[in-house]
Amino acid sequence: MPPLAQIAQRVIELLKRYPGVIALGGFLSGIGSFILVDRQAGLASWIAIVLLVSWIWLMLENTLTKLFSRTFNREIPQPLLRYATQMIHQESLFFVLPFFFITTTWNSGQLVFTGLLAAAGLISIVDPLYYRWLAPRRWLFLALHTLTLFAALLTALPIILHLTTAQSFKLALGITMLLSFPSLASTFPINGWRRAIALVLLTVGVGAAGWTLRSWVPPATLWMTEVAVSTEVQDRKPGASLRQIETSRLRGNGLYAYTAINAPRGLNERIYHVWQHNGQEVDRIALDIHGGRKEGYRAWTHKQNFPPKPAGRWQVRVLTEDGQVIGVLRFRVVDDAQAQAKNQ
Repeated sequence: MPPLAQIAQRVIELLKRYPGVIALGGFLSGIGSFILVDRQAGLASWIAIVLLVSWIWLMLENTLTKLFSRTFNREIPQPLLRYATQMIHQESLFFVLPFFFITTTWNSGQLVFTGLLAAAGLISIVDPLYYRWLAPRRWLFLALHTLTLFAALLTALPIILHLTTAQSFKLALGITMLLSFPSLASTFPINGWRRAIALVLLTVGVGAAGWTLRSWVPPATLWMTEVAVSTEVQDRKPGASLRQIETSRLRGNGLYAYTAINAPRGLNERIYHVWQHNGQEVDRIALDIHGGRKEGYRAWTHKQNFPPKPAGRWQVRVLTEDGQVIGVLRFRVVDDAQAQAKNQ
């Protein structure tokens, strides 16, 4: 047996004997990358770049293997290719999951997106699910492939290029659509103009669905480290956070919505505090934040103009420019008589 084939066979045997090593390595590298975004963004950028390079290999796998065969007159063993593909999926998913878990607003549609990523991560480390259930169903394999690539780009682009969340989302969606088309074409060969139009429409439809449901996608590199709804902010620090406030106090002092938002070093982002009363938007205030501070960039809005009857449920939704939810602050305004009756 040629030396290359022997090495490949030994690698495959080791992977079969210790299947959890790849998953553990991917998980630890993901946690490490997440920590390094705060402490050493340069190294985290290199990790993200290596991840994206591995994805380029995955997209060009067939072309590169044929080139290798023609150049060296040897074929790369198929089991090794399958394990390489699985390893890239595992590394990618466990790289992005720590970011999405901490940035997800769990009582919103973002639960669906992060839940799908977690399910994909589980499938990637369970060989019977990955090889016997997922791989034979080509459309499911492509769906996992596309989801993982999209999540990896959302996480890596702000770190590498210092793009805003809005810019990263548009670029990630565009790249995912562009790279998914060759995969679709290989699964459903284009043997006529109708098939070609159908594949183009399918690709555009996937992109349109991603854009429509963008509020369900957590902003991977933005998360709130401190929040408060208070009647005062002094020395860039909020007073006691309130869950309920009387109408008279609201009229006298107004309210501050205070947020400290963690962002990668070098990232400048515009966010919005959207004030809502009983589900209806009453105010939208823009704020500019700058990344790099470990405790998060401190920003707040002060609202003094309230409706004539302000009692009810209030929310301050913290959004990116494209409407992705960073977090939600909730409080209730009660009439003075109602508050007195409750205290008696």
